[in-house]
Amino acid sequence: MSWADAAAIVLWFGVTAYALFAGADFGAGFWDLIAGGAARGERPRAVIDHSIGPVWEANHVWLIFTFVVLWTCFSEAFASITLTLFVPLTLAALGIVLRGSSFAFRKSVFRTRDQRNFGAAFASSSVLVPYCMGAVAGAIASGRVPAGGEAGEPVSSWINPTSILGGVLAVTACAYLAAVYLVWDSRRFGDEDMTEYFRRRAIAAGVVAGVVAFAGIFVLHSDARYVFDGLKSRALPFVILSALCGAGSLVLLFRDARGARALSIGAVATVVIGWGVAQWPYMLPTSLKVSQAAAPDGTLQAVIIVFAIAAVTILPALGLLFTLDQKSALPEEGAEPAAGSEQLQTSGSVDGF
Repeated sequence: MSWADAAAIVLWFGVTAYALFAGADFGAGFWDLIAGGAARGERPRAVIDHSIGPVWEANHVWLIFTFVVLWTCFSEAFASITLTLFVPLTLAALGIVLRGSSFAFRKSVFRTRDQRNFGAAFASSSVLVPYCMGAVAGAIASGRVPAGGEAGEPVSSWINPTSILGGVLAVTACAYLAAVYLVWDSRRFGDEDMTEYFRRRAIAAGVVAGVVAFAGIFVLHSDARYVFDGLKSRALPFVILSALCGAGSLVLLFRDARGARALSIGAVATVVIGWGVAQWPYMLPTSLKVSQAAAPDGTLQAVIIVFAIAAVTILPALGLLFTLDQKSALPEEGAEPAAGSEQLQTSGSVDGF
């Protein structure tokens, strides 16, 4: 394995981690958005606030990590992606900032109108960000980002069939992942009503995500042929594994059995990994290979060494954060439990597992 290949694997590790951790947070915002009015949505929003409150700020570590590795190790690809897709990337950045500030402020204001406004900003941004990220992935997969550090078409590059597919799939996958996590958290809180509430939504979101993924076969066949061919060949084991994990999680959710959370993680992770394998060895299909985009070996070696040091120091710290959160040992940050939901006396994380 070359240093360029190793750096690409490290990069994809960050992409996958961001999809799993931040994806669940974004999905929780989706359920916040459609929870209903103040009275109807009070209890679901209390569960969501208690779940994501203690650790939501930690999840963007993976986004920062991914961008640092991309611009350091594959600067030509980074230049092409940011010059071509500056519109969805700017919208995503705006959504991340708006989402974080709104989540914090809506617990600090007292007027109902202000709480609703901040809540709406938090929830709508939670849909905007994954859609834009998925659209960026679709633009890359369909070969609409040119090589050479040059700007491509600023509109059609991310408004096209594959980008729309990527955006919709990202939103549905995040909603599915978050709902499964929220089933677990509701059960930890001892709230059986909310457990059933999110279980039904997890099943619905899983079915929708499966339908979108199946429809995507036809979109990729006509609009992203290289990735489509890769999914039929070298990435086929990941496609099959993702389908099995998704189907298995739905079965366990129907039976209200344990294990659905682990299978939902596997379903989403294998989708992201399968995309990377399908477009290998290209960083930008089919114009820029990983080996062509890579920085000099000295730079790649330095990044990988730093990654190894971070894995030894930072990953255990994140693991401890999530473990303490799952044991309700972190200070309370979420909203106060809703009326009629006294069970929510502890805080948990949508992301811990």
